[in-house]
Amino acid sequence: MTRLMSRVLAGAAAGAAGTTALNAITYLDMVVRARPASSTPEKTVEALADRLGVTVPGDDDQRQARVAGLGPLTGIAAGVSTGALLGVLRALGVRPGPVAGSLLATGTVLVASNGPMTTLGVTDPREWSAGDWVSDVVPHAGYAVVTTAVLRALDRE
Repeated sequence: MTRLMSRVLAGAAAGAAGTTALNAITYLDMVVRARPASSTPEKTVEALADRLGVTVPGDDDQRQARVAGLGPLTGIAAGVSTGALLGVLRALGVRPGPVAGSLLATGTVLVASNGPMTTLGVTDPREWSAGDWVSDVVPHAGYAVVTTAVLRALDRE
């Protein structure tokens, strides 16, 4: 296997670990603050389907269930693909330390997850409250710390 492919796979694995951390932090926040789950992932799936001119198949209940599953899958895809991108950067010699790497990963995954929602008009971060920002940035920062730590650990192998 080529070095680049090895780093892509290492990055994807690191991104999966980071995604698990992000989800755990998000669910813990929901428990502690008794806040409901965000509906933006499902709204993003619906907006993307509309933009592409495709329909999520099934009757109303089936469609709703599929959209409810597709929403979180988009988050997993964003986390794993961001990790893969960070793995590519490491293969190219971009190896920031833990703090700079976590900041890079935080910014990248925020764009990967919020960019499509913003572009599709599902949300507008300029209108978010401080609480909205905390609910978004803290889990993504957790993603970044874990993803960066796993990438750095895999560098040593």
